[in-house]
Amino acid sequence: MYYPEQYRWNAYWGAYGTPAYYHWAPPGHAFHYNNHMDLRDFGPAPYVVNIAQAARRNPNYRTALWTGPHLQVTLMSINVGEDIGLEVHPNTDQFIRIEEGQGFVQMGDSKEHLNVQVMASPGYAIMVPAGTWHNVTNTGAVPLKVYTIYAPPHHPHGTVQQTKAAAMAAERI
Repeated sequence: MYYPEQYRWNAYWGAYGTPAYYHWAPPGHAFHYNNHMDLRDFGPAPYVVNIAQAARRNPNYRTALWTGPHLQVTLMSINVGEDIGLEVHPNTDQFIRIEEGQGFVQMGDSKEHLNVQVMASPGYAIMVPAGTWHNVTNTGAVPLKVYTIYAPPHHPHGTVQQTKAAAMAAERI
């Protein structure tokens, strides 16, 4: 098998200082040393990640993990009792998957008509068509960990918002 020169052999280290496994990776690839995962925007370069693990480890309200010209992946951590906030994206389809926690999902064709109401937990996927009002509220006892896919991208490349308040302030700008 041919691997371009810019790719290199990297080891993920296990116990006792021995490699747990190896892989080929391009420069700038996220490394997972000592259970630390580098969570930043790696797009639009090719990228491979354990998305469930990345979502669970994300400490921020929102972290853009990969932004390309046609698609974006973000990680979210929603505190207990908080929500994403009722919103609509007129030209963006959205996919949300819950990795940890429990949430109440609401969707509909207007703010006043949220006819889809479902309790969701790990493994649930939420498909939000463009133009659909939606919200997810954390109803559990731990932060709600999700990843979201937007098509086309919705947030600027490299977005990191530590809190919901920071995210709301950025949207007002």
